[in-house]
Amino acid sequence: MQFLYNFSKSRLSWGLLLAFIVFFEACAMFFQHGMKLEPCVMCVYERVAMTGIGIAAIIGLIAPQNALFRWLGLAGWGFGAYQGLILSTEHVAYQFPTNPWSATCALNVNFPAWAPLNEWAPWFFEATGDCGKIVWQFLGLSMPQWLEIIFAANLVALAIIVIAQFFGARKK
Repeated sequence: MQFLYNFSKSRLSWGLLLAFIVFFEACAMFFQHGMKLEPCVMCVYERVAMTGIGIAAIIGLIAPQNALFRWLGLAGWGFGAYQGLILSTEHVAYQFPTNPWSATCALNVNFPAWAPLNEWAPWFFEATGDCGKIVWQFLGLSMPQWLEIIFAANLVALAIIVIAQFFGARKK
């Protein structure tokens, strides 16, 4: 645990988290602009959750030795990963409904008036696809199913790092 505690206090750890988020967001851009797969409303919201983790990584990267910045980064990471898991689970339910009268997602994104992300960066935050349509699969799993795994893995990694904050800080 001491290793993980010390690692969480390094810029390398937060830089790696940020690098993974940049990689996943770049994949989303490749799917959208390279493969011409239209993102749906849930895809866009999942991107926002992923971006939230990236912002948390930047916060942690600023001053990882400072407990306030580290804990703000950890909290942001947890919030983004949790929201992403909830969103991706809901998205999977749209793709694999349990009954024929299941709800469907909205047609347009709904951001707050103070942050109309779809107007500021429509190439990244505008939704034009159908949430229930499976447009890509890898190893038999759809994109939101992979996102469930990614967000859940983030929560597991976060839990281990948070536990290390309590056990790694102890003096021997």
